[in-house]
Amino acid sequence: MHLQTYHFISGLPRSGSTLLAALLRQNPRFHAGISGPTGGLFHTLLGEMSARNEFSVFLTEDHRRRILRSVLQAYHADNPAPVVFDTHRSWCTRLPLLTDLYPDSKIIACVRDVSWIMDSLERLIRRNNLQPSSIFNYQPGGTVYTRINGLAAPDGMVGYAYDALKEAYFGAQAANRLILVTYESLIQDPQTVLKVLYQSLGESWFPHDFEHIAFDAEAFDDKAGTPGLHQIHPKVVMPERQTILPPDLFQRFAHDAFWTNKALRPKGIIVL
Repeated sequence: MHLQTYHFISGLPRSGSTLLAALLRQNPRFHAGISGPTGGLFHTLLGEMSARNEFSVFLTEDHRRRILRSVLQAYHADNPAPVVFDTHRSWCTRLPLLTDLYPDSKIIACVRDVSWIMDSLERLIRRNNLQPSSIFNYQPGGTVYTRINGLAAPDGMVGYAYDALKEAYFGAQAANRLILVTYESLIQDPQTVLKVLYQSLGESWFPHDFEHIAFDAEAFDDKAGTPGLHQIHPKVVMPERQTILPPDLFQRFAHDAFWTNKALRPKGIIVL
């Protein structure tokens, strides 16, 4: 099993993580993709190795570390890339654990104005009106208000990721480890964003192609009942459009971008 360096992609949905992964994987040294099973495996293993299992008496802290490290090693063993970016929304809740297991790793969190995240998801749902989505447990019906309320709930797709991001952002381990990439910066100036990432990761620059970007997750999206969930444009472009959300819903999240408040920003966090 070859040695690999691990970094992590997390943050908010519909905020550019698929585009970032597609760009990073242009570099043959890098591997990146959409959210995979590793975050869930960590969650399950932590529970099974806890005191709720009577056999946990046989497990030391070193056992737990080796078992958890083996998840990424085994899952990415067939990938020849020496640098792996593993993607999962839950990584922001695991910053203390990842700091312990991978002291030199970075977490890259993609962020975007929450109002536009909700707008983007609602557009996706309306575009696929013949297929109930896994985002809402394949349940048809409801209104835009019930859908947005569900997404924003603490256990909703957006609410969970948002709370996880805040946990990481204001956590003790965030300094010099957490890098926030705003959707607008990635779309408007991807080269500058990537150059800062390369510098932060200690990697030599690779010339990326921003005119021809490829990424295929069609099978995953179809199975989730949400075609287009991970679809990206072959060229980096900034969409211009009016929101389809009712004004009160759009304004509900107008002040949620806490990362823009420099006065509250913890020292050592990079926000691009």
